[in-house]
Amino acid sequence: MKMPEPSPAALERLRKLLAGDSRVQLRKMFGQPAAFVQGNLCVGAFGNELFVRLDEADARILSKVPGVRHFEPAPGRPMKQYFVLPRALLEDRVQAKKWIARSIEFAANLPAK
Repeated sequence: MKMPEPSPAALERLRKLLAGDSRVQLRKMFGQPAAFVQGNLCVGAFGNELFVRLDEADARILSKVPGVRHFEPAPGRPMKQYFVLPRALLEDRVQAKKWIARSIEFAANLPAK
């Protein structure tokens, strides 16, 4: 299965949303840019989408937002705790930063890898 190419818009959005957090390291995951904190994946780009990793409480809240869905890097293989942020949410910079920050905090509180 061929992975999508990361879109320039998704890359730029990812960089802007992650700017200023020294805990974040950018590396590749699925051939796409992704953010890691203490070795734990938390945020990433996939094609023209961005995904976040959340704890159960935040996942329940985010899953009620229209357009949110589980992240599936391969069809039929959703990743538990990972969710694609819909375009409407990403276009609201305050909301996008909020969910990115929650994802980073979740990863920061996991055991380091």
